[in-house]
Amino acid sequence: MTRRVRGAAALGQGGLRFVTGKPTRPSSLGASVPPRKLGIDYDTAWARRYPVRLARAIVLDDFSRPVLRVALSPRVIGLEHLDPVDGPMILAANHASHLDTALLLSILPAWLRHRTIVAAAADYFFDRHWKAAMWSFGLGAIPMERSKVNRRSADLAAELVSDGWSLIIFPEGGRTTDGWGREFKGGASYLAKRCAVPVVPVHIRGTRAVLAKSSSRFRPGSTEIRLGDALRPDDTEDARKFAARIELAVAALADEAESDWWSARRRAAAGTTPPFRGPEVSAWRRDWALPDSARKDQRPVRDRHGHKPWRPDD
Repeated sequence: MTRRVRGAAALGQGGLRFVTGKPTRPSSLGASVPPRKLGIDYDTAWARRYPVRLARAIVLDDFSRPVLRVALSPRVIGLEHLDPVDGPMILAANHASHLDTALLLSILPAWLRHRTIVAAAADYFFDRHWKAAMWSFGLGAIPMERSKVNRRSADLAAELVSDGWSLIIFPEGGRTTDGWGREFKGGASYLAKRCAVPVVPVHIRGTRAVLAKSSSRFRPGSTEIRLGDALRPDDTEDARKFAARIELAVAALADEAESDWWSARRRAAAGTTPPFRGPEVSAWRRDWALPDSARKDQRPVRDRHGHKPWRPDD
Protein backbone atom coordinates (compact mmCIF):
# COMPACT_ATOMS: atom_id res chain seq x y z
CA MET A 1 0.00 0.00 0.00
CA THR A 2 2.90 2.30 0.84
CA ARG A 3 4.52 1.61 -2.54
CA ARG A 4 1.30 2.47 -4.37
CA VAL A 5 1.02 5.81 -2.53
CA ARG A 6 4.63 6.69 -3.30
CA GLY A 7 4.16 5.76 -6.97
CA ALA A 8 1.04 7.88 -7.25
CA ALA A 9 2.82 10.80 -5.61
CA ALA A 10 5.77 10.47 -8.02
CA LEU A 11 3.39 10.31 -10.99
CA GLY A 12 1.64 13.39 -9.71
CA GLN A 13 4.92 15.29 -9.47
CA GLY A 14 5.92 14.15 -12.96
CA GLY A 15 2.60 15.25 -14.36
CA LEU A 16 3.03 18.65 -12.76
CA ARG A 17 6.52 19.04 -14.24
CA PHE A 18 5.16 18.06 -17.67
CA VAL A 19 2.69 20.93 -17.49
CA THR A 20 4.88 23.63 -15.92
CA GLY A 21 8.42 22.58 -16.84
CA LYS A 22 10.55 23.38 -19.90
CA PRO A 23 9.77 21.13 -22.87
CA THR A 24 12.36 18.47 -23.65
CA ARG A 25 14.02 17.85 -27.02
CA PRO A 26 15.17 14.45 -28.28
CA SER A 27 18.96 14.27 -28.21
CA SER A 28 19.00 12.74 -31.72
CA LEU A 29 17.80 16.07 -33.17
CA GLY A 30 20.76 18.03 -31.87
CA ALA A 31 20.72 21.50 -30.37
CA SER A 32 18.15 23.97 -31.64
CA VAL A 33 19.56 26.80 -33.80
CA PRO A 34 18.34 30.28 -32.88
CA PRO A 35 17.17 32.44 -35.79
CA ARG A 36 19.95 34.46 -37.41
CA LYS A 37 19.98 38.19 -36.88
CA LEU A 38 23.12 39.03 -38.85
CA GLY A 39 24.25 38.67 -42.44
CA ILE A 40 21.43 38.70 -44.97
CA ASP A 41 18.92 38.32 -42.11
CA TYR A 42 19.84 41.62 -40.44
CA ASP A 43 16.80 43.90 -40.34
CA THR A 44 17.69 47.34 -41.74
CA ALA A 45 14.16 48.79 -41.73
CA TRP A 46 15.00 51.00 -38.74
CA ALA A 47 17.68 52.80 -40.81
CA ARG A 48 15.06 54.02 -43.29
CA ARG A 49 12.75 55.60 -40.74
CA TYR A 50 12.52 59.36 -40.99
CA PRO A 51 14.45 60.33 -37.79
CA VAL A 52 17.36 58.07 -38.76
CA ARG A 53 17.33 59.33 -42.36
CA LEU A 54 17.41 62.90 -41.09
CA ALA A 55 20.39 62.15 -38.83
CA ARG A 56 22.18 60.39 -41.69
CA ALA A 57 21.56 63.34 -44.01
CA ILE A 58 23.14 65.68 -41.47
CA VAL A 59 26.21 63.41 -41.17
CA LEU A 60 26.58 63.04 -44.95
CA ASP A 61 26.05 66.72 -45.79
CA ASP A 62 27.81 68.42 -42.90
CA PHE A 63 30.62 65.99 -42.13
CA SER A 64 31.35 63.35 -44.78
CA ARG A 65 31.14 65.58 -47.86
CA PRO A 66 33.44 68.35 -46.55
CA VAL A 67 36.00 65.84 -45.28
CA LEU A 68 36.01 63.87 -48.54
CA ARG A 69 36.32 67.03 -50.61
CA VAL A 70 39.45 67.99 -48.70
CA ALA A 71 41.01 64.51 -48.49
CA LEU A 72 40.12 63.17 -51.96
CA SER A 73 39.67 66.30 -54.12
CA PRO A 74 37.02 64.62 -56.29
CA ARG A 75 36.57 65.67 -59.90
CA VAL A 76 33.09 64.75 -61.15
CA ILE A 77 32.29 64.23 -64.82
CA GLY A 78 28.93 63.27 -66.31
CA LEU A 79 26.41 64.25 -63.64
CA GLU A 80 24.19 65.47 -66.45
CA HIS A 81 23.53 61.83 -67.35
CA LEU A 82 21.33 61.61 -64.25
CA ASP A 83 18.91 64.30 -65.42
CA PRO A 84 17.02 62.25 -68.05
CA VAL A 85 16.39 59.45 -65.54
CA ASP A 86 12.89 59.74 -64.15
CA GLY A 87 12.55 57.67 -60.99
CA PRO A 88 14.88 55.28 -59.15
CA MET A 89 18.05 53.97 -60.73
CA ILE A 90 20.89 51.55 -60.09
CA LEU A 91 24.40 53.00 -60.01
CA ALA A 92 26.89 50.26 -60.94
CA ALA A 93 30.52 51.15 -60.19
CA ASN A 94 33.94 49.55 -60.16
CA HIS A 95 35.35 48.88 -56.71
CA ALA A 96 38.92 49.64 -55.61
CA SER A 97 38.66 50.92 -52.03
CA HIS A 98 36.42 51.18 -48.98
CA LEU A 99 36.26 54.89 -49.82
CA ASP A 100 34.30 54.28 -53.02
CA THR A 101 30.85 54.16 -51.43
CA ALA A 102 31.13 57.31 -49.33
CA LEU A 103 32.81 59.15 -52.21
CA LEU A 104 30.09 58.21 -54.70
CA LEU A 105 27.34 59.18 -52.27
CA SER A 106 29.02 62.53 -51.60
CA ILE A 107 29.00 63.65 -55.25
CA LEU A 108 25.36 62.78 -55.93
CA PRO A 109 22.83 65.62 -55.94
CA ALA A 110 20.87 65.93 -52.71
CA TRP A 111 17.59 64.71 -54.22
CA LEU A 112 19.29 61.44 -55.12
CA ARG A 113 21.80 61.13 -52.27
CA HIS A 114 19.13 61.09 -49.56
CA ARG A 115 17.02 58.53 -51.38
CA THR A 116 19.79 56.03 -52.13
CA ILE A 117 20.68 52.77 -50.43
CA VAL A 118 23.90 50.78 -50.75
CA ALA A 119 24.24 47.05 -51.41
CA ALA A 120 26.94 45.87 -48.99
CA ALA A 121 28.50 42.44 -48.57
CA ALA A 122 26.50 40.57 -45.95
CA ASP A 123 29.47 38.45 -44.87
CA TYR A 124 31.73 41.46 -44.28
CA PHE A 125 29.66 44.49 -43.26
CA PHE A 126 26.93 42.58 -41.43
CA ASP A 127 28.90 39.92 -39.55
CA ARG A 128 28.89 41.85 -36.25
CA HIS A 129 26.04 43.77 -34.65
CA TRP A 130 28.06 46.98 -34.24
CA LYS A 131 29.24 46.88 -37.86
CA ALA A 132 25.75 46.18 -39.16
CA ALA A 133 24.33 49.08 -37.18
CA MET A 134 27.15 51.44 -38.18
CA TRP A 135 26.90 50.81 -41.93
CA SER A 136 23.10 50.74 -41.93
CA PHE A 137 23.04 54.15 -40.30
CA GLY A 138 26.05 55.76 -41.98
CA LEU A 139 25.45 54.65 -45.58
CA GLY A 140 21.93 53.29 -45.65
CA ALA A 141 23.46 49.89 -46.41
CA ILE A 142 21.45 46.71 -46.90
CA PRO A 143 22.98 43.21 -46.77
CA MET A 144 23.62 41.56 -50.11
CA GLU A 145 25.02 38.14 -50.93
CA ARG A 146 28.01 38.82 -53.17
CA SER A 147 28.88 35.34 -54.37
CA LYS A 148 25.46 34.67 -55.90
CA VAL A 149 21.98 36.13 -56.28
CA ASN A 150 20.32 35.34 -52.95
CA ARG A 151 16.52 35.39 -53.01
CA ARG A 152 16.15 37.04 -49.59
CA SER A 153 18.57 39.91 -50.27
CA ALA A 154 17.38 40.27 -53.87
CA ASP A 155 13.76 40.51 -52.72
CA LEU A 156 14.65 43.25 -50.23
CA ALA A 157 16.59 45.25 -52.81
CA ALA A 158 13.85 44.84 -55.40
CA GLU A 159 11.17 45.91 -52.92
CA LEU A 160 13.09 49.07 -52.01
CA VAL A 161 13.88 49.97 -55.63
CA SER A 162 10.22 49.47 -56.52
CA ASP A 163 9.37 51.76 -53.59
CA GLY A 164 11.44 54.58 -55.13
CA TRP A 165 14.90 54.04 -53.63
CA SER A 166 17.95 54.16 -55.88
CA LEU A 167 20.70 51.62 -55.32
CA ILE A 168 24.50 51.74 -55.37
CA ILE A 169 26.01 48.36 -56.18
CA PHE A 170 29.50 47.11 -57.01
CA PRO A 171 28.96 44.27 -59.52
CA GLU A 172 32.51 42.93 -59.08
CA GLY A 173 31.49 41.64 -55.66
CA GLY A 174 34.51 43.10 -53.85
CA ARG A 175 37.50 45.39 -54.10
CA THR A 176 40.17 44.77 -56.69
CA THR A 177 43.23 42.92 -55.47
CA ASP A 178 45.68 44.03 -58.16
CA GLY A 179 44.24 47.28 -59.53
CA TRP A 180 42.48 45.69 -62.50
CA GLY A 181 38.75 45.10 -62.74
CA ARG A 182 36.98 41.79 -62.30
CA GLU A 183 34.03 40.16 -64.03
CA PHE A 184 30.71 41.83 -63.27
CA LYS A 185 28.28 39.53 -61.52
CA GLY A 186 24.58 39.54 -62.33
CA GLY A 187 23.11 41.30 -59.28
CA ALA A 188 22.75 44.75 -60.84
CA SER A 189 21.49 43.44 -64.18
CA TYR A 190 19.02 41.07 -62.48
CA LEU A 191 17.53 43.85 -60.36
CA ALA A 192 17.37 46.21 -63.33
CA LYS A 193 15.40 43.69 -65.37
CA ARG A 194 13.19 42.71 -62.45
CA CYS A 195 12.33 46.28 -61.42
CA ALA A 196 12.44 47.81 -64.93
CA VAL A 197 14.86 50.57 -63.90
CA PRO A 198 17.95 51.93 -65.71
CA VAL A 199 21.55 51.27 -64.75
CA VAL A 200 23.98 54.20 -64.67
CA PRO A 201 27.59 53.00 -65.17
CA VAL A 202 30.15 54.69 -62.92
CA HIS A 203 33.94 54.62 -62.97
CA ILE A 204 35.86 55.68 -59.86
CA ARG A 205 39.51 56.51 -60.32
CA GLY A 206 42.26 57.14 -57.78
CA THR A 207 40.81 55.71 -54.57
CA ARG A 208 43.13 52.68 -54.58
CA ALA A 209 46.11 55.00 -54.33
CA VAL A 210 44.49 56.65 -51.30
CA LEU A 211 43.42 53.50 -49.46
CA ALA A 212 44.04 50.13 -51.09
CA LYS A 213 42.62 46.78 -50.04
CA SER A 214 46.01 45.44 -48.99
CA SER A 215 46.97 48.56 -47.03
CA SER A 216 45.73 50.33 -43.92
CA ARG A 217 47.61 53.50 -44.75
CA PHE A 218 45.52 56.51 -45.78
CA ARG A 219 47.22 58.91 -48.18
CA PRO A 220 45.16 61.90 -49.34
CA GLY A 221 45.12 62.37 -53.09
CA SER A 222 43.06 63.30 -56.13
CA THR A 223 40.14 61.18 -57.32
CA GLU A 224 37.78 61.22 -60.28
CA ILE A 225 34.24 59.94 -60.77
CA ARG A 226 32.76 59.51 -64.25
CA LEU A 227 29.12 58.70 -64.94
CA GLY A 228 27.92 57.36 -68.26
CA ASP A 229 24.63 57.23 -70.13
CA ALA A 230 21.91 55.23 -68.41
CA LEU A 231 21.53 51.70 -69.78
CA ARG A 232 18.29 49.79 -70.00
CA PRO A 233 18.04 46.03 -70.46
CA ASP A 234 16.98 44.81 -73.87
CA ASP A 235 14.09 42.37 -74.05
CA THR A 236 16.40 39.92 -75.80
CA GLU A 237 19.09 40.12 -73.10
CA ASP A 238 19.28 37.89 -70.08
CA ALA A 239 20.93 39.08 -66.85
CA ARG A 240 24.33 37.69 -67.85
CA LYS A 241 24.43 39.52 -71.20
CA PHE A 242 23.24 42.75 -69.65
CA ALA A 243 25.91 42.45 -66.94
CA ALA A 244 28.55 42.14 -69.69
CA ARG A 245 27.19 45.30 -71.34
CA ILE A 246 27.36 47.19 -68.04
CA GLU A 247 30.96 46.04 -67.58
CA LEU A 248 31.83 47.22 -71.09
CA ALA A 249 30.30 50.64 -70.36
CA VAL A 250 32.42 50.99 -67.21
CA ALA A 251 35.48 49.87 -69.21
CA ALA A 252 34.79 52.65 -71.74
CA LEU A 253 34.63 55.20 -68.90
CA ALA A 254 37.94 53.85 -67.57
CA ASP A 255 39.45 54.22 -71.05
CA GLU A 256 38.16 57.78 -71.23
CA ALA A 257 39.73 58.56 -67.85
CA GLU A 258 43.15 57.39 -69.07
CA SER A 259 42.95 59.01 -72.53
CA ASP A 260 40.26 61.43 -73.74
CA TRP A 261 36.57 61.40 -74.57
CA TRP A 262 36.89 61.28 -78.36
CA SER A 263 39.52 58.52 -78.48
CA ALA A 264 37.59 56.42 -75.95
CA ARG A 265 34.35 56.83 -77.93
CA ARG A 266 36.05 55.80 -81.16
CA ARG A 267 37.49 52.67 -79.53
CA ALA A 268 34.10 51.85 -77.99
CA ALA A 269 32.39 52.18 -81.38
CA ALA A 270 35.04 49.97 -82.99
CA GLY A 271 34.87 47.39 -80.20
CA THR A 272 38.52 47.92 -79.25
CA THR A 273 38.08 49.31 -75.73
CA PRO A 274 41.02 48.14 -73.57
CA PRO A 275 39.98 45.17 -71.42
CA PHE A 276 38.59 46.22 -68.06
CA ARG A 277 40.10 43.13 -66.44
CA GLY A 278 43.61 43.80 -67.75
CA PRO A 279 45.90 41.71 -69.96
CA GLU A 280 45.91 37.94 -69.55
CA VAL A 281 49.58 37.75 -68.59
CA SER A 282 51.65 37.00 -65.50
CA ALA A 283 51.12 38.96 -62.29
CA TRP A 284 54.23 41.12 -62.63
CA ARG A 285 53.32 42.13 -66.17
CA ARG A 286 49.76 42.95 -65.10
CA ASP A 287 51.19 45.20 -62.42
CA TRP A 288 53.57 46.72 -64.98
CA ALA A 289 50.66 47.52 -67.31
CA LEU A 290 48.56 49.26 -64.64
CA PRO A 291 47.73 52.93 -65.24
CA ASP A 292 49.56 55.20 -62.82
CA SER A 293 46.26 56.30 -61.27
CA ALA A 294 45.52 52.70 -60.19
CA ARG A 295 48.82 52.19 -58.39
CA LYS A 296 48.85 52.01 -54.64
CA ASP A 297 51.88 54.29 -54.24
CA GLN A 298 50.49 57.01 -56.58
CA ARG A 299 53.90 57.23 -58.24
CA PRO A 300 54.30 56.65 -61.99
CA VAL A 301 56.65 53.88 -62.99
CA ARG A 302 59.87 55.47 -64.30
CA ASP A 303 63.34 54.25 -65.06
CA ARG A 304 66.45 55.86 -63.61
CA HIS A 305 66.43 58.46 -66.41
CA GLY A 306 62.88 59.57 -65.57
CA HIS A 307 61.26 57.92 -68.61
CA LYS A 308 58.28 55.60 -68.52
CA PRO A 309 59.48 52.09 -69.46
CA TRP A 310 57.84 49.95 -72.10
CA ARG A 311 54.59 48.27 -71.12
CA PRO A 312 52.79 45.37 -72.80
CA ASP A 313 50.07 47.71 -74.14
CA ASP A 314 52.53 50.21 -75.69
